[in-house]
Amino acid sequence: MGFDQIRQRRLSDDIVERLEGMILEGTLKAGERLPAERALAEQFGVSRPSLREAIQKLTAKGLLISRQGGGNYVVESLGSTFSDPLLHLLENNTDAQRDLLEFRHTLEASCAYYAALRATAVDRERLTQAFEELQDCYSRSDDVSRIEEGAADAKFHLAIAEASHNAVLLHTIRGLFDLLKRNVVTNIGGMYKQRTETRDMLISQHRDLYQAIIEGRAEEAREISSRHILYVQEVLEEVRQEVQRVARAERRKGM
Repeated sequence: MGFDQIRQRRLSDDIVERLEGMILEGTLKAGERLPAERALAEQFGVSRPSLREAIQKLTAKGLLISRQGGGNYVVESLGSTFSDPLLHLLENNTDAQRDLLEFRHTLEASCAYYAALRATAVDRERLTQAFEELQDCYSRSDDVSRIEEGAADAKFHLAIAEASHNAVLLHTIRGLFDLLKRNVVTNIGGMYKQRTETRDMLISQHRDLYQAIIEGRAEEAREISSRHILYVQEVLEEVRQEVQRVARAERRKGM
């Protein structure tokens, strides 16, 4: 009977696995610079040659990029779900905006559910910070820009995705971050004009969602997230119908 030789695992393979894990869990983000080689080698307790070999392997895989005299970075395109030209098309197409809300309905409800189940003390701290920033935007309704509010809203939902500890959900939300931010900016202006209670409703919905996650009420968190998106869809449908009525009236006026 013949036996295959056992291939000895290189230390650099262990380093690669460690760095890949950090990228996958979101500890190392797209475009982020790695610590200097000396510092990173000390943190991992490995030699600099082994670390360099691992970095070369990750660069060959397309996960890292080395810049002459500027260190090593996680690639910018990591988790980029949509290209910039497609972002522009999605942002300016009414049907695509509706499709995005349907997608968010499923995705964010799952994020909320798992975040309530799995959030650590650190996750809850980050979520609290994001929630307070969003609340601050709501409290400054007269002098806060739609862009600032949209960014705070998207950041809050990203913090929920991070707390879900599901790598696929997290990187999907991260890849959609710019689109989500623009979607909120596009939506809220019309929603605030359509219904006077919209701001109060969004404040209440986000507060209830935050509290359900913090208190570990998973099923409730999923339901609140679902109701939040359904409310947005409902108001935006009213906005769409109103725009159509105005356009129809203008056409008749010109006849």
